[in-house]
Amino acid sequence: MRARPLLAALFALASGAAACSSEDARAPEPTAPTAPLSASDGGATAPAAAAVAASPAAAAPPGDPTHGQRLVAELQCNRCHDGTGQAPAPRDAHCVQCHQDIAAGRFQAPAAAMKRWNENLVQLRDVPSLAAAGDRLRRDWIRGFLLAPHDLRPRLHATMPRLAIGPEQASDIAAYLTRDRRERPTTSLEGASAARGRELYEAKGCGTCHAFTGVTGLSAVAPVKPMEKETRAAVALAPDLRHARDRSEPADLVAWVLDPGAIKPGTPMPQVPMSPAEARDIAAFLVTAPLAPPAPGSVPERLPLLSRRVTYEEVDRRVLRGTCRHCHSEPDYALGDGGPGNTGGFGFKPRGLNLATYEGIAAGYVDDQGERRSVFSRGPGGAPRLVAALLARQAEEAGRADPAARGMPLGLPALGAEEIQLVESWIAQGRPQ
Repeated sequence: MRARPLLAALFALASGAAACSSEDARAPEPTAPTAPLSASDGGATAPAAAAVAASPAAAAPPGDPTHGQRLVAELQCNRCHDGTGQAPAPRDAHCVQCHQDIAAGRFQAPAAAMKRWNENLVQLRDVPSLAAAGDRLRRDWIRGFLLAPHDLRPRLHATMPRLAIGPEQASDIAAYLTRDRRERPTTSLEGASAARGRELYEAKGCGTCHAFTGVTGLSAVAPVKPMEKETRAAVALAPDLRHARDRSEPADLVAWVLDPGAIKPGTPMPQVPMSPAEARDIAAFLVTAPLAPPAPGSVPERLPLLSRRVTYEEVDRRVLRGTCRHCHSEPDYALGDGGPGNTGGFGFKPRGLNLATYEGIAAGYVDDQGERRSVFSRGPGGAPRLVAALLARQAEEAGRADPAARGMPLGLPALGAEEIQLVESWIAQGRPQ
């Protein structure tokens, strides 16, 4: 494999304008995520469980799977996700495979670089496959998640980014991903015991991998040491089960709990021995357990400008080199691919924002009219556009996404207050080298 910088690919889907200019971030306003359903009774039986779980989000247009297939190809989803129905991305263009090869020592690069990369390699080592999505997930849930993604897997470093798509496109993608759904006989949870399901959930160690936020009193489970690849993937990819009632039909939940590998071959979810009746009890617990409201998110306090001198070298070392270059790279060094925020990709046109050099960041980005704009000019909120993008990501993580601006780094954890303080101080000081 040819050496190339680490491009964080789909989890950093962003153009330079989306990163730094609200006037060019024109994604349609996303719909609100489906509110979690909850039952008032988690008692011995769950006669209403089927009805509760069978109430998906408001029905959406059926979507055009043929157009959805084209969109999946245009967005280059296969550079991160397997199971897209597209041919696999080339090995040196598959971002997750790239990170996996680095972690496994298969990547061809100098030993010193490999050592440095592995010390910081935490994101995009595990990404869920989209295989058999229709046999596991409700179509309307997929659509809603694409429009308003949230932190579905709390133990996974990255999250699904906010794509530049509208409701119709989301419906088409969801229709494509669920095109081969196998219909199952309706599974009634009438008579299933949610109380027994809770006991089974704890006895079988489901909490070893899964969070179930909002459910009080679950027995604490010691965290698994991610020594083995399979164990690490199972823990990282395990979704928060508070969303299970929205994501899946009761019949799909029962079938999945009984034999996940029969539905999605290769899944890290193990097959835990249990009877069909026990699977129904667990499903009843998942769809009827009372859920406390999610904890409100908070935005870190913005720190005052530093009085000491801040140089580009420090900003590059502590901020740009670690995250930003994954999307805004140097094309001459990266085999012509400067990332979606520079040379384009994943459905975004080139914006020419190169954060790999001092000259590159000073040159700014290209707007929709083909004019160069500065990332240091102040936006509507008064902050430099580069800083505003970083602050927007903090707000997104707190559940306060701005439909007009995508926070950066998109799909990755927000920068801390001290890192943003560093960038803002450097800009305020005239951006010394």
